[in-house]
Amino acid sequence: MTIQEIQNDIVDEFSIFDDWLQRYEYMIELGKSLPLIDEDYKTEDNIIKGCQSKVWVHAELEGDKLVFTADSDAIITKGIIAILVRAFSNQSPKDIIEANTDFIDEIGLKEHLSPNRANGLVSMIKQLKLYAVAYQTQLN
Repeated sequence: MTIQEIQNDIVDEFSIFDDWLQRYEYMIELGKSLPLIDEDYKTEDNIIKGCQSKVWVHAELEGDKLVFTADSDAIITKGIIAILVRAFSNQSPKDIIEANTDFIDEIGLKEHLSPNRANGLVSMIKQLKLYAVAYQTQLN
């Protein structure tokens, strides 16, 4: 599936919920299903700067696809990074770099987060794209 197709699926999934409490519960469930980062990667180097809670992300190139694993010490934040990992993992670095993140606005996530969590979300997206830039450079 392309990034856009995955993002469309995420938007569709969130649209079935009537209110934000249900959407938060769904995000928590997504966080629980997140493929966990290996404990060896829970280092300072893998912490996303700008997040209120701790969020670790590891990226690895498998063939020509970038695979992300992540974890967080906060349940909502873990749900947020789970959504981003789902959207961008197993995609080419080039596709990740070029992908838009409008789906975040479409599901209403930014507007329902505290300012600190919204800043953290932006930091998470930025870090995933930075990994993609670094690996794209290796592929060229």
